[in-house]
Amino acid sequence: MFRVRPAGPTPEVAQDHSSGESRRAAAARGIRATALGGSSLLARAVRLVAACVVLIVAVGILFALLKANATNSVVSEIHGWGRWLVGPFNGMFSFHTARVATAVNWGIAAVIYLVAGGLIAQLINRSQHSSTSPKETS
Repeated sequence: MFRVRPAGPTPEVAQDHSSGESRRAAAARGIRATALGGSSLLARAVRLVAACVVLIVAVGILFALLKANATNSVVSEIHGWGRWLVGPFNGMFSFHTARVATAVNWGIAAVIYLVAGGLIAQLINRSQHSSTSPKETS
């Protein structure tokens, strides 16, 4: 259960006999690999922004489908932000009712924002991973 250490001064930096690398250097290298291995901070920020955009658009679709009161300040703000975010996609398809047209056009915009955000975050991860990987020496 408990290991007994021999008495006496402990070495400041223990050496790994197989590679000659200190334990501290190996631990620091492992921390860097772990921090960069999952996803970088910039990629996470891109995913967060894309998720916020998709959330605003989805809530706008929900408000349109449920016939939310347009004079309410929250509804009008969300709808205004959504209208600005889906500007290029607005009027892409036309239907008999405005609610269905809004749901379809804004839904397409939400899917495109979600896919584009994921692809951009993936590209950021790949570029950071390839630039920080150690070069092999022969």
